[in-house]
Amino acid sequence: MKLHELSKNVGATHKRKRVGCGSGSGLGKTCGRGQKGQKSRSGASINPVFEGGQLPLYRRLPKRGFSNALFKKEYAVINLSDLNIFDNGTVVTPALLKEKGIIKKQLSGIKVLGNGKLEKKLTIQANKFSNSALEKIKESGSKAEVI
Repeated sequence: MKLHELSKNVGATHKRKRVGCGSGSGLGKTCGRGQKGQKSRSGASINPVFEGGQLPLYRRLPKRGFSNALFKKEYAVINLSDLNIFDNGTVVTPALLKEKGIIKKQLSGIKVLGNGKLEKKLTIQANKFSNSALEKIKESGSKAEVI
């Protein structure tokens, strides 16, 4: 077999749809769009939820229940590796973290995660600690205080 003998499988290619050409394509004159109306115009697009003026499904269904999403608590997270910039014996408070630029907003509080290694002896004050963070804080000889 040679390269010039290769051919595509039957049905692998299709003829391009030439709309507006009446010569046997079946898509002459109105190009398969039908007569008049919004969908026959160029640039026509109808919102998928629009039901022709009928009251839409999303308005017919009853809205009931309660969502707790409004009261969700979101914590500003920091990793243990971020705390290595402080000197030994420092009391790390949320105000100090904000001053140093480690966190931008305090949100509902601060949560310390256990990524990285803590190489200093610090007293860390935060609202929440992950289990891995607590273990690594004890290993390094630091203290964790929940505020």
